[in-house]
Amino acid sequence: MKAITEQTIQPAARLSQVSEYYFSRKLKEIAARNAAGEDIISLAIGSPDMPPSPQTIDALCLEARNPAAHGYQPTAGTPELKEAMAGWYKRWYGVNLDAKSEIQPLIGSKEGILHVTLAFCNPGDKVLVPDPGYPTYSSLSKILGQEVVKYNLREQAGWQPDFDELEAMNLDGVKMMWTNYPNMPTGAPAQRATYERLVAFAQEHGILIVNDNPYSFILGEEHLSILQVPGAKTCCIEFNSMSKSHNMPGWRVGMLAGNAQFVSWILKVKSNIDSGTFRAIQLAAAVAYQNDDDWHRKYNVEIYRERREVAEQIMTALGCSFDPLQVGMFLWGRIPDKYNNVEELTEKVLNEAHVFITPGFIFGKNGERYVRISLCAKKEKMTEALARIKQII
Repeated sequence: MKAITEQTIQPAARLSQVSEYYFSRKLKEIAARNAAGEDIISLAIGSPDMPPSPQTIDALCLEARNPAAHGYQPTAGTPELKEAMAGWYKRWYGVNLDAKSEIQPLIGSKEGILHVTLAFCNPGDKVLVPDPGYPTYSSLSKILGQEVVKYNLREQAGWQPDFDELEAMNLDGVKMMWTNYPNMPTGAPAQRATYERLVAFAQEHGILIVNDNPYSFILGEEHLSILQVPGAKTCCIEFNSMSKSHNMPGWRVGMLAGNAQFVSWILKVKSNIDSGTFRAIQLAAAVAYQNDDDWHRKYNVEIYRERREVAEQIMTALGCSFDPLQVGMFLWGRIPDKYNNVEELTEKVLNEAHVFITPGFIFGKNGERYVRISLCAKKEKMTEALARIKQII
């Protein structure tokens, strides 16, 4: 019998299409350097550092003490959570959703990206992905065998899609299109006109639009949803997440909304992959959806506005230009022409100032001359980062 060696068993060919997620790799480096005593301030990750509302935590603890609450839960989600999600969409977006059939709770949006792609796309189908855009849109499509087709978002167009350019593309074989407004990484706000054109584009070409919408509460005064557009349910799915709007990133609670047929197809995939989220988390999330206006104003606007002021000072110190009308929990800026590439700046800041900011190339070719600063750090830490950067620039 032939002896098995490390070279005998090889990974699936699909792994050659992707690399380890940038932040997964870089954060290991940062952790090692901090362990060695470097005290690196991270302004890179969009992980809210503030807690959920007190009543949310109380509801979690109360239900977790219930001896009957620890069994498997329905993959479709508890009625309490789905009703809360429907009520939240009605309250903030003015969108009517049938809680039983038009909503699917998710264990985070990454899971939703996987399940939607599995439900709608065959190997070889084309998927339109924004450039710059969230890397997972591309990586999961590549893993699952789709052809990723990038469409451009550009600063001069306010980081909105160029529909003339889209119409001129070869759309044969395109099954799905990812959009993300308010946009990450660029901070471009959602626009009703963009949503209307996306729905018309989808209906004309028979393409499913999936709009990722987790940032509409962060520094945003207007809450827009693509599902507000008449006819959107015929061709659109929208993701939303409690990670950003409710300070619950580690809880892994998100949702998708669409017509009942779309949701049933996604549930068919999801029910074969995972089970429902812990009941205490679902019931506590339902309570979080009842947070009042004052809570959202404080945690989604006022605190981030204070931090944003410091982030703008950091961008200015770096010599970067930026649009002051950005929303969301990041600030996106163009680097000075004197740098050959963005990592020349970000590595200088990391190695000399011990501040970690994100190079825009990880979001696509159109992000190669940009950096992103996260607002998910205490104002005091951001102020210290500013002082450090001023010393080395």
